[in-house]
Amino acid sequence: MIASKPYVIAADIGTTSTKTLVIDRQGTVLASHSIEYPLYTPRQDVAEQNPQEIFQAVLDGIKHVLIKAAIAPEEVLCVSFSSAMHSLIAVDEQLEPLTACITWADNRSVNHAEKLKREHNGHEIYLRTGTPIHPFSPLAKLMWLSDTNPELVARTHKFIGIKEYVFAKLFSTFVIDHSLASATGLFNLKELDWDQEALRIVGISADKLSRPVSTTYRLEGMQPSYAKHMGLPADTPFIIGASDGVLANLGAGAYEQGSYAVTIGTSGAVRGVVKEPVTDPQGRLFCYALKEDFWVIGGAINNGGIMFRWVRDELATLEAAEGRNRSLDPYDYLTELAAEVPAGSDGLIFLPFLLGERAPYWNANARGVFFGLSMAHHKKHMIRSVLEGVVYRIHSVVEALEELAGPAKEIRASGGFARSAFWRQMMADVLGTPVLVPDSIESSGLGAAQLGLYAMGEVSDFSGIHDWVAATCRHSAQAGNHDVYKQLLPIYRQVYWNLKDSFDAIAAFQSAGDRLTP
Repeated sequence: MIASKPYVIAADIGTTSTKTLVIDRQGTVLASHSIEYPLYTPRQDVAEQNPQEIFQAVLDGIKHVLIKAAIAPEEVLCVSFSSAMHSLIAVDEQLEPLTACITWADNRSVNHAEKLKREHNGHEIYLRTGTPIHPFSPLAKLMWLSDTNPELVARTHKFIGIKEYVFAKLFSTFVIDHSLASATGLFNLKELDWDQEALRIVGISADKLSRPVSTTYRLEGMQPSYAKHMGLPADTPFIIGASDGVLANLGAGAYEQGSYAVTIGTSGAVRGVVKEPVTDPQGRLFCYALKEDFWVIGGAINNGGIMFRWVRDELATLEAAEGRNRSLDPYDYLTELAAEVPAGSDGLIFLPFLLGERAPYWNANARGVFFGLSMAHHKKHMIRSVLEGVVYRIHSVVEALEELAGPAKEIRASGGFARSAFWRQMMADVLGTPVLVPDSIESSGLGAAQLGLYAMGEVSDFSGIHDWVAATCRHSAQAGNHDVYKQLLPIYRQVYWNLKDSFDAIAAFQSAGDRLTP
């Protein structure tokens, strides 16, 4: 690496916040900065964001992390990006949004996803594109928009995701990396180009989408006003990067057979790495690109850390306030309460489907359920059961992934949940598999930085990531707890399947007239 350019900035555009990191060539995080923004949910099936708020968070995040790191702007080798998947924004020729940023959590296209499965051979589309048929997919969102708002579709210059919006603002060009493209349901994995049959079904042509490029694609010469705001030279290379999911695997050092990455942030995911595209005959798992010999297969869940936030804000507001009064982080205090309850929450099971569900069920109509609740249960049981319910979801995805990629030998934990020793131990107990924690849990950001070095020609492969992410601790399953969970997991699965038809019925009731009030 050029001695005068020893630092990489990683920008990780997430669902609830953008995190920026300054990382040196040894993988040390010199500074980090996080800026939150709202997820607008005026109705039960709507989950949108303001693209400009996110763009501003990127600008401000890079500006503030540079200040925190106390480095000279000229010392920055490049800025490399990670981004949440599946967003969709319609923009006009002046890049003005015609819609909000429709996120992965938006379920308004649920009927069109079902129509894709029934009438358009959706499974064959999945086998070509690697994106399961579900409302989170831009494929389903575009089909819904074409049916419900054809005038808007006709006025749209481009349909893009949130990272494309950021790069279009900075560089006045529309490009999408292969990684995010492979998460749209519109991208042919073998041809590395837009799938013509998928485009025909949604009624648009390829020129309405961005140009697909490699994840190592570099742009320079950004708009001077934005460069000035961030405090960077205008010719600073920006690496387009990849999705947060595949970069989390890279950044956690989980790319050997049997080493799986589990990320729980707002949502959650389990991922393993294969050398060529692999899709699931049962359609349960995704397959997304990083580079030509690095493909990530796995499954995402809708309801991850956002369930803990729901507990804090809706179920345990008094307890959260008590934690603050004791000068404790509310999440830490709620975890202390949950730890007072034995494994299995004395038979209380929570199905954490408040946002519907993705892998492996792909059921947007699924809803949250407390099952087994009795007078013997207290609020702390409910808190623990919510955390357990999220891990049960992870267990379901691990089971499916092991069928295609072999048994899990270790789990590498990342995302917000990895800060909690209690939650990590719970995962080891449920899965019966050792859980390792890298010395940095910002795996997507580290992955973006490593990809940036690769794109700039400073490293020839990703092997150096292992020097960046040494494991700081290891959790092994506690036999007694694992035995409890082995008894409860079949009951949890049975409750889901017994309620499947009822989920459809209650979802229809809720969506008729928007009965849920803000």
